[in-house]
Order: sequence, then structure tokens, then C-alpha cells
Amino acid sequence: MSTFKALVATKGETGPNLAFTDFAESDLMEGDVTVRVTHSTVNYKDGLAITGKAPVVRRWPMIPGIDFSGRVETSDHPDFKPGDLVILNGWGTGETHLGAYAQKSRVKGDWLVPLPAGMNPGEAMAIGTAGYTAMLCVLALERHGLKPADGPVVVTGAAGGVGSVATALLAKAGWHVVASTGRPEEADYLKSLGAAEIIDRNELSAPGRPLGKERWIAGVDAVGSHTLANLLSMTRYGGAIAACGLAQGMDLPTSVMPFILRGVALLGVDSVMCPKPRRLEAWARLATDLDRDALAKITTTIPLESVIETGKAIIEGKVRGRVVVEIG
Repeated sequence: MSTFKALVATKGETGPNLAFTDFAESDLMEGDVTVRVTHSTVNYKDGLAITGKAPVVRRWPMIPGIDFSGRVETSDHPDFKPGDLVILNGWGTGETHLGAYAQKSRVKGDWLVPLPAGMNPGEAMAIGTAGYTAMLCVLALERHGLKPADGPVVVTGAAGGVGSVATALLAKAGWHVVASTGRPEEADYLKSLGAAEIIDRNELSAPGRPLGKERWIAGVDAVGSHTLANLLSMTRYGGAIAACGLAQGMDLPTSVMPFILRGVALLGVDSVMCPKPRRLEAWARLATDLDRDALAKITTTIPLESVIETGKAIIEGKVRGRVVVEIG
């Protein structure tokens, strides 16, 4: 029987029990493409799954990991053949479908996108779901008609995965980026990515007024709760905030005032079930718009064996930028 190395989570009374084990290929779930996984990453959602801080995992036992890159081994899907390099983000991988922290994965070919030309699998996971989500946010702001000449853009959780890539993308596109972070020691790091201003997250994280002073025309928010409410209250007339996360909380204690008095828009961004045409657009833009030197600057690399401790660290706010997992 063919086996491979995998991190397997089983349900415990106080949280998931995690162990590295030899997993049987015959126990993989249904799918028409089998991929030899070469790289994954540690996203905030992965940290939630590893620590059990949120009910991310909804099937037990589970191999965590919501995204991967790798090479097709076998395929019954018309778009892919053995040897093709591919990327997977979301679709319930690591939640309801066996995930990325393993040497092999069997998935539906419709979930995969081809690795863009000129990008290697390690770079794809340096971007990962966090970076791909950041690009979806940028595309949402562009579809709303916003451009750098309209005013500043704010990025919350700027030293995290989504925030780091969003800062780099927006700065390269010519935006005046206001980076919000709770880690003042990361100011030089954020400025190296192109941030023009650094503000303390405490300016945004406490309960605020229904309408505040107009400060920015656009924003990318991975935090939610009072932070998102304050972003909306401080958005200029006709502006928009792209929201994609809930690091502070899933509540939104705001009012209708920003929407009916300033015409502000709240743009919801989902990466998990995002349609394939938009995925392809996002990855094509990432291949051309994201500075590879900036990407290298925000990336650290770990072996699969370090995933558990890194997942805990990301929940504790101790991870900067992006983490690539090399799957042995």
C-alpha cells in the first residue's frame, strides 16, 4: 500500500490532536486529479484550525492546510495532465476536504488553477491564499472605480499575510498607503514594502463614532469588528472598503451613516468559493504586479514539521508576512 507523510488532526475534547503520520493514498478523498504537493503555507485560517480557536475543521479526521502548489501525478480532468504545475486555494480544503499538509492531495480539477508562467511553486505559496485574497481586494476596489489619484488607501493588519501583500501591491500601483499595525517595531518593514504612513491599530480598534473625519478613499481590511466600523466611518465620500477577514471579531458595530450620508461601499471579498475566472484573473495579476523582491522580503520558509508551532504563533500575532511550508 502506498503511503506518504501527512499531518493529521483528530477531534479532542479541548481542541484538535495533531500528529505526523504515514497516510494511505487509498484513504484520500474523491477527486479527478492527484497532486504531489511540494509547497504549502500557514495562513491565519490554518492557525485557527491547528489551535482549534475557531471551528474551521468540520470533518474528522482531517489533514489541515487550505492551499498548496505542486505537480499533477494523475488526472482524469481535461484541463490537466501529469507533470502540470498547479495551485489550489480554498474550496473547503483543510476544512471539509483533506488538505495541504501532506505529500499528496486528491481534489477536483475544477478547484485548480495552472501555475502562472514565470512563477515557481515556492513563490506561489509565498503569495498563498493570503496574497491571493489581497489581490481579490485590489480587484474589488478597481471594479468600484477607485484609483490612486482619488486619495489614500488604508490597510489593516498590515504586517500580516494579507496586509503585507496588499501594501506591496497597492504601493507599486501608485497608491498612498496608510498601514495600520499593532506592532510599531514593524514600521521599517512596512515602509520597505511601500507604506507611506504607519498608524497604530489602537486608533481604529476601539468603539468609535458613527461618522468620523474623512481620512481615506479606500481600504483593505482583514480585521473586522470595531476596526472595520471605524474604517467605514472615516472613508471619504464615494469611497469603499474591501473586507476579507475577522482577526478582531466577526461583529460589525456600525451604523448606516457612512452608507447613506457619504455613499460609502462595503465590498465583501471571499476567496474560498471565488469563481474560477476571477481566480485566474487574480493569479495573472499577481504574476505581473507583485514585485518579487518585495515578496522575498516578506517570506520565511519552514519544514512541514514546524507547521504546528507556526500555526500557534500566527494566532498570537507573532508571524510577520508570509510563511512557506516545504513539503518533504
